[in-house]
Amino acid sequence: MGESQALLRVEDLHARHALPAVPAWGGLVHRRRWLPAVDGVSFALARGEALGLIGESGCGKSTLASMLARLADPLSGRLLFDGIDLASVRAGQAADAPWRHRIQMVFQDPYESLDPRRSAFEAIADPLRRLAALDGAALRERVLRTARRVQLGDELLARRPHQLSGGQAARVGIARALAPAPELLILDEPTAALDVSVQAGLLALLAGLRRELGLAILFISHDLGVVRLLCERVLVMRAGRIVDEGAPQALFERPRHPYTAELAAAVPRFPAAA
Repeated sequence: MGESQALLRVEDLHARHALPAVPAWGGLVHRRRWLPAVDGVSFALARGEALGLIGESGCGKSTLASMLARLADPLSGRLLFDGIDLASVRAGQAADAPWRHRIQMVFQDPYESLDPRRSAFEAIADPLRRLAALDGAALRERVLRTARRVQLGDELLARRPHQLSGGQAARVGIARALAPAPELLILDEPTAALDVSVQAGLLALLAGLRRELGLAILFISHDLGVVRLLCERVLVMRAGRIVDEGAPQALFERPRHPYTAELAAAVPRFPAAA
């Protein structure tokens, strides 16, 4: 992939988690231990591409997503977004960065990521106030347009998260991320807690939004079956490293790494109709 095609380029990214300190010799000194969470990850994401990232719980994919969204800092490595070195801005200051509106994230559990005291309208309006300086009639029009884009009825906008179904709350989370018109949308297992029919509707919605808006998507999941419905290319992550990569159907039918074969084997296969 050429430099002009890549919207996001990740180079040798590292992160680690602190383990509980243990007493050293004699019990007089405590020594901190570290566990690699992301271990030398490199990849590129093209403009308008849908890239899947799959792996088991604890493999580092959510840590990677948090660093890409600039919610956490890497230990080392480079994060280049449209030529901008994102890692040059600490996560604590990223909310005020001029590129903040261009990268948005959808979290796994909308009930945890949405403020329970605020309505769906306010959830979608908040990033527009902060990142686009909208208010009044312009703000209301943009919120309504964004909600309709994710097939969220106007009558639902006055509701708080606990008054919404799982699918409706997920759509509010997507609308909130779409509101400031990002170029890159990072989705961290957004369908994991939804039933199959709601999952299918949400995946179809995301595919349509990608085509309509020209979005680049990084879709994170533990399920190869879900990812292959949306993504053109898939990265397989295990123990903090990318161990496989390819088109989803090729990985499904001809996995190159034993772990990819395990993931493919977990996807239900249905016999052809007679």
